[in-house]
Amino acid sequence: MSSRTKQTFMQGAMILLAAGAVNRLLGFIPRITLPRVIGAEGVGLYQMAWPLLTVILTLVTGGIPLAVAKLVAEAESEGNTRKIRQVLSQSLTLTVTMGFALAGLCLAAAPIITRTLFTDERVLHPFLAMLPIVPIVGVSSVFRGYFQGKQNMIPTASSQTAETISRIAGMLILSYLLLPYGIGYAAAGGMLGTLAGEIVGMAVILAHYRSHVRSRTNSPENSLKQLQEPPYVAAKSRRATFRKLIQITTPVTASRLVGSFSYFFESVLTVQSLAIAGVATAAATAQYGALQGMVLPVLLLPGVLTYSLSVSLVPSLSEAAARNDMVTIHKRLHQSIKLALVTGAPFAVFMYILADPICYYLYHNSEIGVMLKMLAPAAVFIYCQGPLQATLQALNRPGTALVNTLIGSIIKLGLIYLLAAKPTFGILGAIMAIILNTMIVTVLHWNSVSRLLRFSLPSSVFMKTALASAAVAFFIKVIMTTTVLGTPFFRFSLSLVAGTLIYLAAILLFRLVDRDDLRKLPMPRFTKK
Repeated sequence: MSSRTKQTFMQGAMILLAAGAVNRLLGFIPRITLPRVIGAEGVGLYQMAWPLLTVILTLVTGGIPLAVAKLVAEAESEGNTRKIRQVLSQSLTLTVTMGFALAGLCLAAAPIITRTLFTDERVLHPFLAMLPIVPIVGVSSVFRGYFQGKQNMIPTASSQTAETISRIAGMLILSYLLLPYGIGYAAAGGMLGTLAGEIVGMAVILAHYRSHVRSRTNSPENSLKQLQEPPYVAAKSRRATFRKLIQITTPVTASRLVGSFSYFFESVLTVQSLAIAGVATAAATAQYGALQGMVLPVLLLPGVLTYSLSVSLVPSLSEAAARNDMVTIHKRLHQSIKLALVTGAPFAVFMYILADPICYYLYHNSEIGVMLKMLAPAAVFIYCQGPLQATLQALNRPGTALVNTLIGSIIKLGLIYLLAAKPTFGILGAIMAIILNTMIVTVLHWNSVSRLLRFSLPSSVFMKTALASAAVAFFIKVIMTTTVLGTPFFRFSLSLVAGTLIYLAAILLFRLVDRDDLRKLPMPRFTKK
């Protein structure tokens, strides 16, 4: 592949990071404005439908992007263009067929599903609006996996950005236009906006593929046509490729299904448990919407870095494992975990100490700050979990990731049922269960990776990060409680700026990031000539 399009591990990660940061920031536009248009109750209806969509999408695409990326990367290293074509055509056939089949089944069973599983029947409207998303995401996931395997992250990044911008416009416009018909229809408008974004994202990545094909007109990759070879040889090759595709996809899909079903049952159990606790239907919907649609997005905002690292880890570690290059595997993993830890820690501090003002200035609702404050200590575990899980999958240990996720999910669902149904806990009981689940799964992943690779991160990294975070916490607390510094908003802004500068200074003082780390970034000024 041309060096003009193939990126190194860190270049690919930084491209996805830049796009992801833009998308997360843009994504906060509807997160902030949508509750003001349709209220926490409308957001709750939207968020109730979303976990079920996640389950369906996992069934359709689950391990497909990873499998396509892994097989394309391996075929690329072998120079086997025939295998690349086979992987692409077979994965497209598989996802499109499953996408339309599952969407059709859900359409037929929609009234029964929404009436049986949820306490609020208005969720039917966003549920129906989400079904066309399924086959579209299936197609996009295949091509994103293809370019990921080619270690060209630009198509994925640009399609995600286009999808985000279109989704924002669609969600706000359609939810506003449908609001006069009721909250249920307004929530459906938000889901139709998501559909519009997915259509645009698919169009962009298909345009990248067409451009890629045209630029390689002399290459055998320029179409999906079969090579002229004996029929029995071609059939045998196709069967072998399909078997390998299924072998990789199945355990990864199973692992992700555990997380998706956990998320789905979490939504069902939460609203059902709140009903048992005596919370009215509309109030339960609003509380669930505040947690899933307002608080958790704030918590997950810094996760854009670990997502980028996780996506780039898969082809990088797969290639290194194929060469049995343990040095590269350890280096990539060390980079990922260290970056996740060092960059995630200050955000956890900000969200813990500034929870109330953050929620007030974002949503004009400081009452939900208690949710964010409770979740903040678990944030670092969330940020480190992605690279660890990607490592297990890239090194052919998806079954291990499945077992770890399953253990955490069983504990979480059990605790939601026990705690959220008690009037003394309510929605805070569900938050406690989410926190414990996050910590358990991350620790289990860490233990699995450590035993598999004999990998460890120096204890000094943890200690220095903790000291730097403590310094930030101290100064933020002082600024926020010193009323002579000005208005609450000024103190809030000053604490963010001062906390960031103090943390950066601590990073340099403790040498958490050194010149070697900087040279790994895709920036000319840090690269030796």
